[in-house]
Amino acid sequence: MNNPISALFGPSPIRPIQEHMAKAQSCIALLGDFLEASFSKNWKEAEEIQQAIHKKENEADTLKREIRTHLPRSLWLPVARNDLLEMLHIQDHLANRARDIAGIMLGRKIEIPEELVECVRDYYQKNLNTSAQALKAINELDELLETGFRGREATLVEELVVELDELEHQSDVSQIKLRAMLFQMEDSLPPVHVIFLYKIIDRLGELADISQKVGSRLLLLIAK
Repeated sequence: MNNPISALFGPSPIRPIQEHMAKAQSCIALLGDFLEASFSKNWKEAEEIQQAIHKKENEADTLKREIRTHLPRSLWLPVARNDLLEMLHIQDHLANRARDIAGIMLGRKIEIPEELVECVRDYYQKNLNTSAQALKAINELDELLETGFRGREATLVEELVVELDELEHQSDVSQIKLRAMLFQMEDSLPPVHVIFLYKIIDRLGELADISQKVGSRLLLLIAK
């Protein structure tokens, strides 16, 4: 049990994948605190939270490298090694996006116009809900393996993914509303500031898009 494979994976190759997704989700959760600090223009607090996000993202990267290095090439499981690595790759984008958003906003001290704050807050929450649903689905992987990706557990995961798709749609609707509001304000804001606001809106929306991809990947596993 002292070898790196046993230490990392224990009795299941799925546990580290789930832990990685949990770390990615923690980055997104911290992003909400970062946004709140930026709303109040408390850039000192925002910097501290940005550093916390960066630390969590580094932890996720370290775990990702360990999984890639030690994931056995031959698993007596109804799931291919490449499928697990692809899931890991998708999850990694979530932590990266949270890091990028905080980094861009802090680097340029991007202030969200007061008229947009509530809409941005709601938009972020919808994206957080979507990634949380993806984590919930990933946490069912153990049970899926035990049932051979069939039966009641497979049906449960399919239902979770349907809910995830609906949450991603809600994020899209919120994004459309937010972009329309910003469009109406463009003339009153510095052009460069507008460009970066649109970039932040897009990056936030990518959190939901990537989370949906996690769900789609799970459905592919069930379909095989």
